Amino acid sequence: MTIAPKDLPKRQLGATDMMITRAGFGAWAVGGGGWAAGWGAQDDSDSIAAIRRAIDAGINWIDTASVYGLGHSEEVVGRAIADMAPSQRPYIFTKCGMVWNDDDPMETPKRIGNPDSLRAQTEASLKRLGVEVIDLMQIHWPSNDVPLAEYWGAMCELKAEGKVRAIGLSNHGIDQLEEAEAIGHVDTLQPPFSAIRRDTAAELLPWARANDTGVICYSPMQAGLLTGRFSKERAAALPDDDWRKNSGNFNGEALEANLALAEALKPAAERHGVSQAAIAIAWVLAWPGLTGAIVGARKPEQIDGWVAAASLELDDDDLDAIAAAIEKTGAGSGPKRP
Repeated sequence: MTIAPKDLPKRQLGATDMMITRAGFGAWAVGGGGWAAGWGAQDDSDSIAAIRRAIDAGINWIDTASVYGLGHSEEVVGRAIADMAPSQRPYIFTKCGMVWNDDDPMETPKRIGNPDSLRAQTEASLKRLGVEVIDLMQIHWPSNDVPLAEYWGAMCELKAEGKVRAIGLSNHGIDQLEEAEAIGHVDTLQPPFSAIRRDTAAELLPWARANDTGVICYSPMQAGLLTGRFSKERAAALPDDDWRKNSGNFNGEALEANLALAEALKPAAERHGVSQAAIAIAWVLAWPGLTGAIVGARKPEQIDGWVAAASLELDDDDLDAIAAAIEKTGAGSGPKRP
């Protein structure tokens, strides 16, 4: 049975003509394990069901990247939308600029921005996704092989040719954004942002507002830490091919502070009748200049746990309480309140 998508609130993505829901489906984890930044084994049928549950709930964009699962995430996204008419599909956002070694999947992918490579990467993404045009293509990380002017110029050409509708930068700083903007408009920016990792996005959001650049942040739940369902035992049991196993936020005193902050989100969750995960996402969405948050899911039921954030707005009392909890727990770094 087909379920009509709900009409969730939408925001304009920078100066583009795309109106996107405040939360989008993040497809990093659905790439599975067996590569340098994987999340461990993943069932593709669960991934496809999760994507479709998100679409049924009204989410109208998916964020993936060519490197997620070394192409596999894009393939899964392509399978999930294959039977949908183009007018019914969610917007598809992906990223390029990371090239892997097929002979050694656990080798860290290289940051490659060579224009010929970017063009080949884009064509490969179009094929894996099964679409004619990619709605948003972003450079995943600053390239190590060519200057920014060269790789951003190539992105501008891809946009002019109609291969992609919009172009953006992920994990780039203000100086790099300024340089790119002088060459061609930066449609979007994708930084990390959560109640734990607050510094980077808080610095970039004013620039984005001033330049009419849309911002979609990643890891608003800090890779699961702010869901209210994580624990020290779960962190210790992470498989070896889950990148979080060796992340500082998932170990020692930092883990304890992060879990204490997640617990402190419970009163706001109870007050609004939502999950702690939804509160964590709504917190980043409260910051001026942020267009949307990328939220991952590996099973369809996980969508139900956070989709309320797409229409939830926190009030001053909520934001004051969360700021006090950040101060008390000492979790993360950066400004404590919008």
